Amino acid sequence: MYAIVDIAGQQFKVEKDQKVFVHRLEGEEGAQVSFDQVLLVEDDKDVKIGAPTVTGASVTGKIITHLRGDKVLVFKKKRRKGYQKMTGHRQNLTQILIENITA
Repeated sequence: MYAIVDIAGQQFKVEKDQKVFVHRLEGEEGAQVSFDQVLLVEDDKDVKIGAPTVTGASVTGKIITHLRGDKVLVFKKKRRKGYQKMTGHRQNLTQILIENITA
């Protein structure tokens, strides 16, 4: 059984006992979180597609940890002008464990 769920503005295909990195969520480590924006639910028998969401479906999980992602370097240069600029960015992430999918 899997579901496609909207978490913090991004869509993820999740299954039970799967760990997912998402944009930083509010809440302490170990707190329970619930997501109601389920776009698709598939079990062994059939597929339920929402318009736009599946009514009565939800995905619950637990916040494992808050962390920061790898640094992404952005390098800009204009040739023959002596212009160079390098900046970096590290995204704040939350790792969650999917515990249950209800349809």
